[in-house]
Amino acid sequence: MPKLWNDTIEAHREAVRDATLDAAAELVAEHGLTGVKMAQIAAKTGIGRATLYKYFPDVEAILAAWHERHIRAHLAQLTEIRDQDGTAAERLEKVLNAYAKIQHERAQHHHGTELAALLHRGEHVTQAQHHLHALFRDLITEAAKAGDVREDVSGDELASYCLHALTAAGTLPSRAAAGRLASVTLAGLRRPDPGPVSGGAG
Repeated sequence: MPKLWNDTIEAHREAVRDATLDAAAELVAEHGLTGVKMAQIAAKTGIGRATLYKYFPDVEAILAAWHERHIRAHLAQLTEIRDQDGTAAERLEKVLNAYAKIQHERAQHHHGTELAALLHRGEHVTQAQHHLHALFRDLITEAAKAGDVREDVSGDELASYCLHALTAAGTLPSRAAAGRLASVTLAGLRRPDPGPVSGGAG
């Protein structure tokens, strides 16, 4: 089969898959996890149920794929920010802000604890957490070598601190509040003030 034909088929499959993920996410937002059926997703996507089942076995599989796509996009966004020009401290601040806002926005799209529990299962979530931790650790270590981040705590520990602290952005009422949390988190990374130097004996 010609390569062009193969590419066309693959592009069509990818378009159908993306449309299916978007349709499922919209329906769950409207009706809740238990209120969505495969027939509804097929109708909203504009394909037959038989075609839909060729792509996904059930609603949970569609939502897991939708979540994985979101995670990949977020990781790509953070990686792009990390690789921009500027000092390690400047890039670290941008990454912290972006991650806080991602956490805030993600919480707005997860309707109910049942859906959140479903989406946070799976190997892709574990892999993403490892990738995130490494991204933060390496950037923190780079900033510490430049003298902008404290060195009395390891990069691994500081990365864990950032990731756990910024998870709280998901409970905040606005993007502005998420940004303020990122600023507080950044303050915790800075070198501690050595304090005034004591004078010698008179």
